[in-house]
Amino acid sequence: MTPISNARVLFSAVPKETTVYDISQTIDLESVALNGGFLIKTLVLSIDPYMRGRMTSPDVKSYSVPFALGAPIVGYGVGVVLRSDHRDVAKGKYVYGRIIPHQEYSVLPNLEGLIFLEKDPHLNWTVYVGAAGMPGKKAYMGWKEFSQAKKGEVAFITTGAGTMMIQLAKRDGLKVIASAGSEEKVEFVKEIGADVAFNYKTTDTREILAREGPIDIYWDNVGGDVLDAALEHAAIYGRFLECGMISDLNNIYAKSLTMHGIMVMRLQPKYDTEFYVTIPRALAAGEIKYSEEVSRGLGTVGHAILRVQEGTNTAKAVVVVADE
Repeated sequence: MTPISNARVLFSAVPKETTVYDISQTIDLESVALNGGFLIKTLVLSIDPYMRGRMTSPDVKSYSVPFALGAPIVGYGVGVVLRSDHRDVAKGKYVYGRIIPHQEYSVLPNLEGLIFLEKDPHLNWTVYVGAAGMPGKKAYMGWKEFSQAKKGEVAFITTGAGTMMIQLAKRDGLKVIASAGSEEKVEFVKEIGADVAFNYKTTDTREILAREGPIDIYWDNVGGDVLDAALEHAAIYGRFLECGMISDLNNIYAKSLTMHGIMVMRLQPKYDTEFYVTIPRALAAGEIKYSEEVSRGLGTVGHAILRVQEGTNTAKAVVVVADE
């Protein structure tokens, strides 16, 4: 077979011009060496805020390994197996995980960091890197493990993965206060059940929390001043589910708060089976609402990353690389 183009998104420089779209590589899908691994065609990729933290020098200490300069960036995605030399991986299987390279075709050595997926016929693959993927898992698993939710309590939820959190909190009978960064997002969180929704860029967060709180549960997706406001208006024995940074410790002691950092990889062994039995079916049935901002082609990855970092994306950012 004649080699074909294998477009890639490479990590190119620190700290500016961090990615470049490259079409110089070719691949022969029939003869490329597998060396005991398997060849996948990338279908969809997730664009997430944490990716910016990996665009850094290897000298910077972090829980997440930096991207390798000159190599394709990697992240959560879905791919279909085209060929396989791996005894546990059959042609036609779909794989999902956090190590999918941002390139059209990839030879992967093993299943580390990957799982097989069975697609609900009523859902697109894009949903499996969003509401039925890592962001949805973070919400579902974090809520199940740490919220200790009780009917009648008050939850303050910042958006992001918070859209599912809002619906989980309402299912458990809580009053939900939700913040978002645009009027369009505010309208969406109202539609999915938030009792109080406001634009944190144009509204005083402390004023809202003083009137609608105190807060029993806080889902923190932003940190900074919003976290400070939540700490000030927390109820005694409040629970903070953290994705942001702690900027004020005094209220933690004074109000006997409990704070949990939500790491999906640590919760997956306990909740993965339950998640895939429960959430895709609920999404397909319309019991849980979701929204997506979909772009097509690897050439849109850099722009999508920028929109996520600037907060100008209107929903979960997903890149469709190829159709099946």
